[in-house]
Amino acid sequence: MSYTGPDFDPPPNPRSRRRPLTVAVAALVCGGLLGWGVYAATGGTDDDGAGARAEGSPSAPSRTPSQPASPSAGDTEGGGDEESPASRAPSASAPAAAGPLKGKVVVIDPGHNPANFRHTAEINRQVDVGTHRKECDTTGTSTDDGYAEAEFTLDVAHRMRAILQKQGATVKLTQDRDRPYGPCVDERARIGNAAKADAVVSIHADGSGAGNRGFHVILPGSVHEGEADTRAIVGPSSELGARIAGSFVRVTGTAPSNYIGGGTGLVTRKDLGGLNLSTVPKVFIECGNMRDGKDAALLTSAAWRQKAAQGVSEGIVSFLRG
Repeated sequence: MSYTGPDFDPPPNPRSRRRPLTVAVAALVCGGLLGWGVYAATGGTDDDGAGARAEGSPSAPSRTPSQPASPSAGDTEGGGDEESPASRAPSASAPAAAGPLKGKVVVIDPGHNPANFRHTAEINRQVDVGTHRKECDTTGTSTDDGYAEAEFTLDVAHRMRAILQKQGATVKLTQDRDRPYGPCVDERARIGNAAKADAVVSIHADGSGAGNRGFHVILPGSVHEGEADTRAIVGPSSELGARIAGSFVRVTGTAPSNYIGGGTGLVTRKDLGGLNLSTVPKVFIECGNMRDGKDAALLTSAAWRQKAAQGVSEGIVSFLRG
């Protein structure tokens, strides 16, 4: 995604909108940032992505026919040098294994859809997101080499599904290349709600300017307007997001965003339909910036994507186990 498009008009100064987090949430994030400092100091993933490439990942792939011919401005609502584990499994919930998350339901929302660019009329139609109307979805962004955000999000989602199922969770994807486009941002929220998910995470990669690096987790703000009412999920979603941020730092060695979030890796938004319409704990994660060469080297590495999936999954496990 990038900060243009239906769900990401350029945000105002984050400092003016950020609400203080609870001491517990702040401690989780601070612990994660400390972990990143130790990881970086001891030779974690470097700026050129060497830590990931050292594990044998080939360079960024060329564009495939399913990807847009050029990057387009995406939206957090709405690739690959190696196919992810279980990538051909259906999006329907699979039988859960025995494990600590037995009985828990996790919905993974891979942002966009690789075929969205073929259905511009459909994804441009307006849908009701509770507080206002906006486009159904967008195509997402891509790296300079043509690796599409929609391919990246599916790959990470597949990896997360395999990890979480081994922990005993029932895992559902909002889309798995099993539909011609979308789903629309309002339907993505409804899928998590209908599943009565214990946690929902929407996977994305940013399309900001070169030099802007790092990840950030987007939390729902308190909204009570139209069909949107996030008041019950703001607290648990903040905890979910903080745990994911801390785990992501620790596992990937990636620093929090240097261009939004004030170095915390956390951003609160009130304009995202996928969050505003959710009735269950939900966050978005922008895993890095596809338009920056150094971040792109990480995002196109299968080894790094496995770490990203592990980091997000461990945050979810931590949240669900309390």
